Amino acid sequence: MDESTQQLKVWCTGEDWCPITSTATLIGKKWHTVVIHQLLANGPLGFNALKEEVGGISSKVLSDVLEDLEQKQLIDREIVNEKPVRVKYSLTDIGESLEPVIQEMAHWGEEHLMTAPNEESSVA
Repeated sequence: MDESTQQLKVWCTGEDWCPITSTATLIGKKWHTVVIHQLLANGPLGFNALKEEVGGISSKVLSDVLEDLEQKQLIDREIVNEKPVRVKYSLTDIGESLEPVIQEMAHWGEEHLMTAPNEESSVA
């Protein structure tokens, strides 16, 4: 089975809400959608470039997010044979297929959310 036809495991039961819950489980953590969005916008990135694009994320948290997204088969981690050796992150076909979801989230937010008064503000 090639990657484009591969389906991910489901983590819930119940036909009506299961696809929504499973999708939310994959991308529902705070930084997951931000990382996916940056990889959609910029293409493959190294760790430091991705950290800079995301902004406001610690190296530890980014590392954990990348590990989780890789485990969930949404991103690929490639070791680039250069000196020094570095790692490049890119979206899998499944990760790229989230583009319309991320775009709709952005559209909804632009339509319904106020601009934060400062960088430390958040939705309560």
